[in-house]
Amino acid sequence: MFGKISFFGYNNNMKIDIAIIGAGPAGLTAGIFTSRAGLKTVCFEKLAIGGQAALSYEIANYPGFESISGFDLTQKMHAQAESCGTTFIYESVKKLKKLKNGFSIQTTENRYLAGKIIIACGCKTRKLGLENELQLTGRGISYCASCDGGFFKNKVVAVVGGGNTAVEDVKYLARIAKKVYLINRSQKFRAGNHAIEQLKKFKNLEIIKNAQVKKLFGAEKLEKISVLIGDETKDIKVDGLFIAIGYEPDLSFLDIDVKLDKYGYILVDEKMRTNVDDLFACGDITGKSFKQVITACADGAIAGNSCIEN
Repeated sequence: MFGKISFFGYNNNMKIDIAIIGAGPAGLTAGIFTSRAGLKTVCFEKLAIGGQAALSYEIANYPGFESISGFDLTQKMHAQAESCGTTFIYESVKKLKKLKNGFSIQTTENRYLAGKIIIACGCKTRKLGLENELQLTGRGISYCASCDGGFFKNKVVAVVGGGNTAVEDVKYLARIAKKVYLINRSQKFRAGNHAIEQLKKFKNLEIIKNAQVKKLFGAEKLEKISVLIGDETKDIKVDGLFIAIGYEPDLSFLDIDVKLDKYGYILVDEKMRTNVDDLFACGDITGKSFKQVITACADGAIAGNSCIEN
């Protein structure tokens, strides 16, 4: 049940009771609960604190905050988890194995042992799957408007998607870009009506429905996109394309027979328990239909409490 940390000045015999994989809202909340209960908790994060939530330009449905950026909200969660005693290690988990007593965690740099695991790694962004997509990523194509939008000030950009993330991207980009296209593959949006209503105030926004991006043009950088609108194809010159078509699970690090649903998400019970003893999962990596910051936090609280109880 005990792990070893051999860098950053930690004691080589530090006990790891709970290892959390992922420092988004679910993982941060779980850490608050387990650390407060006196369990030595280590949270592994491969990129940055807050996960996808930290990239949200504005969150207006989290109780206690009429409006707050995702970055600010998750930074508050991080500070609270640290103050409760959660230790954060910025390494990517490459393999998770079940042992007779506990789990083995292999990262890019070290190997650790822990008594219980909470998987809260969220999901990865879904790609369009077009020929030049990978080549042009970072050269006009982006999956994060709040990260890269500043590079497109007074330029022409397009956003692909019809959910809340796509709408948030448009709201952010329309304030700095010369022109924004919102391309949605169907007539209806998956985003809420309130979010869609907010888009009407942007005069530099053009919404294209029943449309799909079919081709990307450009060698060194993105120059234009080919869009199928109904039965007609139209080429649109853009400097940037922001892809916001959802997320998909990435559990390639699992070397354990964990039950998944038909879409590849982890199946859990009402206490966030998987089919494997002492292995829990919470947040967007589970097969839940309603995915919000507040529901991720609720999952994290339940997972953390379940670790305390068991």
